[in-house]
Amino acid sequence: MSKKALVVDDEKAIVKGIKFSLEQDDIVCDCAYDGQTALEMARTNNYDIILLDVMLPGLTGFEVCQQIREFSNVPIIMLTAKGDDMDKILGLEYGADDYMTKPFNILEVKARIKAIIRRTSRSQAPEKTLTFGDLKLNEAYRRVFVKDREINVTSREYELLEHLASNAGRVYSREELLHTIWGTDYPGDERTVDVHIRRLREKLESNPSEPRYVRTKWGSGYYFQG
Repeated sequence: MSKKALVVDDEKAIVKGIKFSLEQDDIVCDCAYDGQTALEMARTNNYDIILLDVMLPGLTGFEVCQQIREFSNVPIIMLTAKGDDMDKILGLEYGADDYMTKPFNILEVKARIKAIIRRTSRSQAPEKTLTFGDLKLNEAYRRVFVKDREINVTSREYELLEHLASNAGRVYSREELLHTIWGTDYPGDERTVDVHIRRLREKLESNPSEPRYVRTKWGSGYYFQG
């Protein structure tokens, strides 16, 4: 079954190029050129991934990302200007799963998209749940619950949480987590891990400053307390 992507950028040439390339790999593409249209399309369609430019007419990419996260955990890759580190960090803060800087190689774009879709495709395996007190992770459907209330997490946040929870007690450095979850060729830095850990704590913990589950080993890294 074909996968479906939403490509959002006000530069129509960029959208056209990405759309043409993805369709060669049997990925159906919808296109939007402003933030409000992109948000409406995300509300009314089921996408496997969204490529979202930061600088858009009307709503910015950050605002679109933030509002999408109120109703969907669809993977989002932010497209940012080259060297704008703050844009990358803000994109992650607003709930993006990944980012790419312009100008980018279309082959790298396709590789990132394929990797994310592959990881986030629902498994047909029997349902398996990891349970730690009030926290539950449904591995088959990549869903997280706290006190039976579903928590809306991004695909990267889920992968990070599942990796730590599956190896409860083991301390991982930020570098190890970056390489394991994002890949050894990921161009970002270790601040990416810190942003995702902070967002997980805000979503999971009743008191994020004194976390119950995702904890810090000072000078070493992070670990999950089962």
